[in-house]
Amino acid sequence: MTIRPILIHPDPRLKTVASPVGDITDELRQLGRDMLETMYDAPGIGLAAPQIGVLSRVLVMDCIKEEGAAPRPMILFNPEITWSSEDVSTYEEGCLSIPDQYAEVDRPAEVEVRWIDENGAPREEHFKGLWATCVQHEIDHLNGKLFIDYLKPMRRQMITRKMQKLKRERTRP
Repeated sequence: MTIRPILIHPDPRLKTVASPVGDITDELRQLGRDMLETMYDAPGIGLAAPQIGVLSRVLVMDCIKEEGAAPRPMILFNPEITWSSEDVSTYEEGCLSIPDQYAEVDRPAEVEVRWIDENGAPREEHFKGLWATCVQHEIDHLNGKLFIDYLKPMRRQMITRKMQKLKRERTRP
């Protein structure tokens, strides 16, 4: 498995709508495994393919955070939300493409998601709590949307400027 570099906002690939994947190939399964490895290494609880520069509808997540609990790595191909609750929950969200920046975002408290698993089988699951927030955040990435897009313009611009500065600092010799 390969840990892939994570793109930092602003990057035009993070604002691009990702394309659906076709048949689940060994190459796509490897992409999913690499994404999980990258996500765990970061560390994070979710990662979408556009964050590593791959403009395909693939996301990974594992929201198990309890000490000693078994991990639950998930790879979702072509995920789509088929239902969302009217109830809303607010979580302080962060993003591996926007390091060290956090903000409260309101999202549906529960969602049902349909996707294709790594064996090419259709799957569907009801998510709530952190899992629901995470899957919505990652599907937003597949649609070219970042969590800061939910913020007021002034706050969004401030975070974007911080990321531009961070990118400049990382490219200096």
